[in-house]
Amino acid sequence: MKIHEYQAKEVLRQYGIKTLESRVCTTLDQVSSACNELGYPCVIKAQIHAGGRGKGGGVKLAKNKKEALLHGTAILGMQLVTPQTGPEGQPVNSVLVEQGCQIAKELYVGVLIDRDKNSVCLMASTEGGMDIEEVAVNHPEKILKVWVDPVAGLMPYQARQLAYGLNLSDDLSKKIVRFLLPLYSAFIDTDASLIEINPLVVTASNEVVALDAKIAFDDNALFRQSKIMAFQDPTQDDPREAMAQHHGLSYIALGGNIGCMVNGAGLAMATMDIIKHVGGEPANFLDVGGGATQEKVTEALKIILQDCSVKAVLINVFGGIAKCDVIATGVVAAVKELGLHVPLIVRLEGTNASKGKEILRQSGLSIIPADDLLDGAKKAVAAAAA
Repeated sequence: MKIHEYQAKEVLRQYGIKTLESRVCTTLDQVSSACNELGYPCVIKAQIHAGGRGKGGGVKLAKNKKEALLHGTAILGMQLVTPQTGPEGQPVNSVLVEQGCQIAKELYVGVLIDRDKNSVCLMASTEGGMDIEEVAVNHPEKILKVWVDPVAGLMPYQARQLAYGLNLSDDLSKKIVRFLLPLYSAFIDTDASLIEINPLVVTASNEVVALDAKIAFDDNALFRQSKIMAFQDPTQDDPREAMAQHHGLSYIALGGNIGCMVNGAGLAMATMDIIKHVGGEPANFLDVGGGATQEKVTEALKIILQDCSVKAVLINVFGGIAKCDVIATGVVAAVKELGLHVPLIVRLEGTNASKGKEILRQSGLSIIPADDLLDGAKKAVAAAAA
């Protein structure tokens, strides 16, 4: 789960991490009042669940009231498109008005889970304010890393290792250490999967301040993070993904034209790979789970068919816990309820596969059977291209 910048800073302040004074605004009158309170210059930042806001025109400096009102009018209510939102963008329902500061130096600090090393990784770089992904590709030596034993936690010497590696003064290095230790605590305590501070600035008065903040949380741990759950903003979520979550389905929208419904994450990945192997593009990842019911299948097909780019649907089921006849009954019920305006290809294998195939044959519906996964993928690609 992602949260807005102003919410991320609220979390960080609870751990003693310094941020600039700011106000969250949802109307132009609030923007005007906030700017007057904070003084000029101030910065008006669009609040969406994506990075790269400045590149899309979502972060503006206001030197006076006229500029503040101009920027507030332009940003509030816009559909902000950034490199991380996709072409559809995300709606800007609020902005963060933040006081300005004199920046002497920009740094980068990040905390994430390194699954290859089964530990938390802390990163720091002197290349703050830039696209850290580009720095990682072109100048990986400029990103310093330490890995934290999950049992021992972040040790002071590791924080010092990062801080002194940035070639700062002794005084600043000590301040960076005092920044990193509570940052790690915030990461662990809130079950975060990512925290990025970019930039972490050193001000003209030699203070260390989180000028921006991005936090994402482990969805599987939200049941014990009620305060974090309260930050959820459904307006920033893909409505199909929100619907899938409501029905206990795993759904991720992609950019292709072949809808996929599969039982099991591994099989879903294999299905998408085979579709690409035979020249197609999957429109989504959708796992109905091992214990798929008729109701889940119906809801899954509804979600897939909401995507107007879908030109064919491939259902690939390997019956184990989920029985093929139950899946087939759900497919028939869903098609009868929703109607079908695109070709539907179904591959059933495993428990009660013969019963499932018979249910599909006797339904009288225009469902295309597949002998195996490769056959199903080829038929789906051909149908989508027709």
